[in-house]
Amino acid sequence: MIQSHSNLALYGEEMMVEMTIQIPEPFVKRIWAVRDRLPEMLAHGLGELSPLPNRVYRYILTFLIGRPTPEEIVDFGPTAKMQARVDKLLEKNQTGTLTPAESAELDEYVRINHFVTMIKARTLPYLSATSR
Repeated sequence: MIQSHSNLALYGEEMMVEMTIQIPEPFVKRIWAVRDRLPEMLAHGLGELSPLPNRVYRYILTFLIGRPTPEEIVDFGPTAKMQARVDKLLEKNQTGTLTPAESAELDEYVRINHFVTMIKARTLPYLSATSR
């Protein structure tokens, strides 16, 4: 939960807004240790933030490090939840209602799809004759 307050302050040349957030216990000590650099840390983190949740990348990496067969690679695809999200983003794209964050998310799904398609294409020569 995030609450915004009306307390404003200057940080360098920028106006600051005071916020109250709930943080998972394991992060409290780490964040407290860098509290003086929190605006810098947040700016850096937001700049590095992926448009997709980590579970999407983890799903793909887990599959690939599992040493899949060529047949498994050709059959690989998104989870039902991922596909539903892509379908929703595509629908919003067609109606012109994508937010900038959703547009970045859809672009990343397109990049991942291209990457997986290239892997599948390079796998085709290794498919067994019975699976073709």
